Amino acid sequence: MPDSLQYPFSDAPDPGSLIEVAPGIHWLRMPLPFALNHINLWLLEDADGWTLVDTGIGTEEVKGIWETLIAGPLSGQPIKRIIVTHFHPDHLGLAGWLSRRFDAPVLMTQLEYEQAVRLHDTSGNSRTEQQQRFFSSHGLGQTEVEEQSSSINVYRSRVPELPRGYQQLKDQDQIRIGSNCWQVIVGRGHSPEHMCLYCPELDVLIAGDQMLPTISPNISVTFMNPDSDPLSDYLASLKDLAKLPSSVKVLPAHGLVFYGLHQRVAALAEHHQDRLNLLLDACEKPKCAADVLSVLFNRTFGPHELFFAMGEAVAHLHHLVEDGLIQRQQDSQGVIRFLRMPI
Repeated sequence: MPDSLQYPFSDAPDPGSLIEVAPGIHWLRMPLPFALNHINLWLLEDADGWTLVDTGIGTEEVKGIWETLIAGPLSGQPIKRIIVTHFHPDHLGLAGWLSRRFDAPVLMTQLEYEQAVRLHDTSGNSRTEQQQRFFSSHGLGQTEVEEQSSSINVYRSRVPELPRGYQQLKDQDQIRIGSNCWQVIVGRGHSPEHMCLYCPELDVLIAGDQMLPTISPNISVTFMNPDSDPLSDYLASLKDLAKLPSSVKVLPAHGLVFYGLHQRVAALAEHHQDRLNLLLDACEKPKCAADVLSVLFNRTFGPHELFFAMGEAVAHLHHLVEDGLIQRQQDSQGVIRFLRMPI
């Protein structure tokens, strides 16, 4: 862990238990079936019940932990509202189930809810074909392309039930939870309209995936927006978070609660600049995204990880194109390569 960060809690809560991390804010942790094996959720005391931030992935294991919590620490105090930071399955996965269970409204930003609806719709094969074209155009071989396509509808299995509707929150909105007022801070890059929550009275930031203590959130171009530059959006969002006080306590979706927001912003910006410099050197000769995976990551990937690694590589290459440092070329077979601009 970076030495510049401070961790007020050396251990995370066990599944099914809570740790109070600030007055009225309780930390719980749910398992994930990935290399990143957990997500942090937050229960905020709200009059005679709770406001929940994020829900965990939609598996029977996580449902079972929720049943233990509902029968134990949460007994007699219902979940009154559910706030979801963004559409990814580990955050939204059980929002529909919990919303129906407690008749609790779900609060999200518009683009995140709409993205979830699009991904939950499994009708037709158009998305499979789009994804195949996207990965083929960036240099993946046929075997890898087919492996990626076979997992395209996995979203529905991890978000088995969408909320029936939602209440929209927007950047700079204020929401009262218990006796405290929280400000919505929208960040972009990791997802279309990711929501963070900041409470000046408590000096606490619920950061979701926008700000993590030991890893960079995935910043990816996807087949749904294949010409985008999400890294520019993410770097701009880092600057917005840097405007918060240096004393703020950060509650991330993964890892431990920490202090050191400004140091972490600087480290993440430096991390991405280092990756951009490596890619710029690698593109002295034409390279497609698949060619530069070893430059960025120096390891091999399973199908799940390869999806994110390819998206991240394309995002960094697109950022260099937008900065005028490399050019994008597409051959007669539709394969896209990137070449450093002459000095």
